[in-house]
Amino acid sequence: MSYRNLEIWQLAREVVIEIHKMSMALPKFEMFEEGQQIRRSSKSVKATIVEGYGRRRYKNEYIKFLVYAHASNDETIDHLETLFETGSLTDESLYKLLSQKLDKLGRKLNTFIQSVEREHMSVK
Repeated sequence: MSYRNLEIWQLAREVVIEIHKMSMALPKFEMFEEGQQIRRSSKSVKATIVEGYGRRRYKNEYIKFLVYAHASNDETIDHLETLFETGSLTDESLYKLLSQKLDKLGRKLNTFIQSVEREHMSVK
């Protein structure tokens, strides 16, 4: 098994690609402000899932990194909302699509964290 088999990683990868493409179409002044921040936070979700997976033998470490990934997902949502609310992202359908995917990823991360916690607790 690999982290690539995790549904949360697959969805995070999809989101990273879509956010990257969206950010490249932002106004020039946003490319190095919110554009850079949203790219970094979305990539952090995916990378932190991978890092946590690498520590999966240590359940508390695994959970910690999954929580970090969830927090980065929340940060990505905040950056997306800022871009839309300030008018830098004008494509409402793209905004809604990305919002839905980020919300879905957050819910799946939360469910996955709960699953790892239950497994950890039952092992004791």
